[in-house]
Amino acid sequence: MNSRRDFLQRVAAPLIAWPFLTGRAQAAERASGDVSYEGPVLRVAIMGLGGYGTMVAEAMKDCRKAKLVGLISGTPSKITDWRARYHIDAKNCYNYENFDQIRHNPDIDAVYVITPNALHHDEVIRVARAGKHVICEKPMALNAREGQEMIDACRQAGVKLLVGYRMHFEPKTLEIIRQRKAGAFGKVLFFQGLSGFRIGDPNQWRLNPALAGGGAMMDIGIYSINASRYMIGEDPIWVTAQETKTDPVKFREGVDETIQFQLGFPGGAVASCLSTYSMNDMDKIFLEGEKGFAELHPATAYGPIMGRTSLGELTQPHRTHQTVQMEEMAAILLEGKKAPVPVDGEEALKDLKIIDAIYAAVKAPGKIALSL
Repeated sequence: MNSRRDFLQRVAAPLIAWPFLTGRAQAAERASGDVSYEGPVLRVAIMGLGGYGTMVAEAMKDCRKAKLVGLISGTPSKITDWRARYHIDAKNCYNYENFDQIRHNPDIDAVYVITPNALHHDEVIRVARAGKHVICEKPMALNAREGQEMIDACRQAGVKLLVGYRMHFEPKTLEIIRQRKAGAFGKVLFFQGLSGFRIGDPNQWRLNPALAGGGAMMDIGIYSINASRYMIGEDPIWVTAQETKTDPVKFREGVDETIQFQLGFPGGAVASCLSTYSMNDMDKIFLEGEKGFAELHPATAYGPIMGRTSLGELTQPHRTHQTVQMEEMAAILLEGKKAPVPVDGEEALKDLKIIDAIYAAVKAPGKIALSL
């Protein structure tokens, strides 16, 4: 298994019939009145034409409010292939040296940055200075300092910064949040988040600290961090953490293999979470309250998400996460719509502050206070 994206796809593999049902639903949707949509369309350039970039591009075929119109890549052959596949105009294609020139291109509204973690900071700031809105994959940056600089650059440029939190639009996830807000679980007491898989190729960028900025925590662990916050409905006020490393060759200095971490929340709830690159099928969240519970398993895979609460099974229909995300982000950028759970740079900065504290807690025993 080579990456988080492989893992997220594999988690849902046993539910093999679902893609066919989803395809039918999407075809029916396109055959309905939706195809006559005549509102504003967000014109997007994708930066980073790898596996996840491809997934986003394919998902955008079913979008009404967002359209792929531009490409940014350091590999000319990818530009050639993608131009043919997605019918992209040559004038909307750039490399990493000249993409600042998008400032002169009125046909591009936003750039979706889907590159290794360490590149996000400089690329997002360059896009902002070129006057385009930015969507950045998570984690937004390597640390909170970089994240704040990105937020500041976008604010100074008068553009918006969104982060690829696709789960913030996922129906079953949102239903649990709705039930929690309605008091179905009573006072929240406990959250558990398990995020991990057994990583493969030791030469991939995710195991290169210069590009990844860490290991499992910077790849898959952020899901448990973020989920603890939107499921409990609060931001944590302290963190403790412990690291385990069984293969110091594969997981060299600066690359975490497994970290267990605990979070404390102002309302009294506690979270116990695991981030790992050495155990498969770790994709579960659980919420316990005085009156009820909620769980998702798989919880963050590409779908379908499966879950139940103390009120019964969750049956909300699945739709491709990236399609929904891009539709919703287009509405945020073009119409001023408010996300059900925030997806802006400030939201991502909170996660980065927690990650910084987790790494610090690994090296220092005891609780580290958080101020988000």
